[in-house]
Amino acid sequence: MDTLVSTIFLAFLGIHVLILPFDGVHCATKSSICNQTPYPEVCNSFLDADHTLGTVDETPFRVRESALGATLNQAQLAHSLVKEMDLSSFDQRAKSAWADCLELYEDMISLMDQSIGSTDPASSQTWLSAAMTNHQTCQNGFNDFNLSSLLQSFPAMSGDFSKLLSNSLAINKAVAASSTAQVSDKQIRGRRLLGDGFPAWVSAGDRKLLQSTGLAVKADLVVARDGSGNYRTITEAVAAAAKRRRSSRFVIHVKAGVYSENVEIKKSMKNLMFIGDGIDATVVTGNRNVQDGSTSFRSATFAVSGGGFIARDMTFRNTAGPQKHQAVALRSGSDLSVFYRCSFKGYQDTLYVYSQRQFYRNCDIYGTVDFIFGNAATIFQNCNIYVRKPMRNQWNTVTAQSRTDPNQNTGIIVHNSIVTAASDLKPVVGSFHSYLGRPWKQYSRTVFMKCSLGSLIDPAGWLPWRGNFALSTLYYGEYMNAGAGASTSGRVRWAGHHVITSAAEASKFTVGNFLAGNSWIPATGVSFTAGL
Repeated sequence: MDTLVSTIFLAFLGIHVLILPFDGVHCATKSSICNQTPYPEVCNSFLDADHTLGTVDETPFRVRESALGATLNQAQLAHSLVKEMDLSSFDQRAKSAWADCLELYEDMISLMDQSIGSTDPASSQTWLSAAMTNHQTCQNGFNDFNLSSLLQSFPAMSGDFSKLLSNSLAINKAVAASSTAQVSDKQIRGRRLLGDGFPAWVSAGDRKLLQSTGLAVKADLVVARDGSGNYRTITEAVAAAAKRRRSSRFVIHVKAGVYSENVEIKKSMKNLMFIGDGIDATVVTGNRNVQDGSTSFRSATFAVSGGGFIARDMTFRNTAGPQKHQAVALRSGSDLSVFYRCSFKGYQDTLYVYSQRQFYRNCDIYGTVDFIFGNAATIFQNCNIYVRKPMRNQWNTVTAQSRTDPNQNTGIIVHNSIVTAASDLKPVVGSFHSYLGRPWKQYSRTVFMKCSLGSLIDPAGWLPWRGNFALSTLYYGEYMNAGAGASTSGRVRWAGHHVITSAAEASKFTVGNFLAGNSWIPATGVSFTAGL
């Protein structure tokens, strides 16, 4: 495959390509690749330790494998050191943050291992991005409790680990985009959709199941508070589902009712589908929050890590209230996950789009401060975003995207959706400032396209995090929005803010390009718009 065709294909997968200055497999060296990384001295140092390099087998892929292998080794070392830490001087809050780190580094090892064994550049970049997000989230847990001083002695925060992660992202992206990406025609054909709109990897049984409508889908388990199902709680049903032997789609029907419980879908539990009886009919509710001793990561009422998760016709709620600050209704780190006709209700930090590839369609999201936040590659399409009344002297920010590295293929994209005041804010909308977002991390990326923005949106549009932090490195885009709050004439004048006028530029952030959604969303049975 020539360079142009390879580049176009990878752009379709959502990878913004960087062509290395070498032509052909055998002209590549570890030094030429390391020179393209943010930390070339660290790259060369670790690759020099691999004595199998420097031979006739030194191809871009071999260098990539060695670089990712070195990062994996450091992740395993970090996990081991964290596990063996002496916690005798830690209070309960510090122990909570430590427990997050232990889980996050264990997951990081899995993500790195997946990346090394993958021939799919988009998936590898997603998993490496998620690994870096895990590393950052470990730190966030301590920061939630103002315990950042403990990080100085934390094993995983020392040394060159974060630099290795950043280099791994750059190397994977560059090697994938080189003229020797070697994505064969056979591999490309394998990703094409078949005649029924499903990709080749979806089984015949899944096709039949997923094309069913409504509750015609036969549930494997039924949850009902009144005892008319298999279980009375969602937690019991999840525990039963965890014991299943098959890996195909497993459907849990949650009948109408209010389920007061905190639910966690572990990474090992893949391809679960939850079907409720409708928004505000089937409700999962909790009230964990940072003020009461949970980290933001652990405060979620409903948390899902297992890949391929689907939820339909449900409400996820955190009732801690604005005075409790960070309190998550749903956290998703599920790759290739879909939420359809769902509602997410909270105040600060309602919906944690934590990591990996996620799609939201026909959903309602309620909140005040940073209420759609995280570092997934996420698109909200045909959704209603309701801004609630905050506490006195507060302001509202719809998004707080947290990309920490320019090579992460992540961002929050809001397409063809509505941003408006919730019922409690409407009477006092003039008393509070509301913004589209603010940069939680240095390379924060958020785009609103073809949305209806209500008059509640401040003319400036966006709010700084603090001072000039990230204002030149973020990417905030607006394209063909309408409504009283859509005018860009009074918008911020930051270097990273873009009033997009080109359809070609805007199309980079569509479902088809940013999420490569054509290759996996059809299999969920959820309708979507691939382009603008």
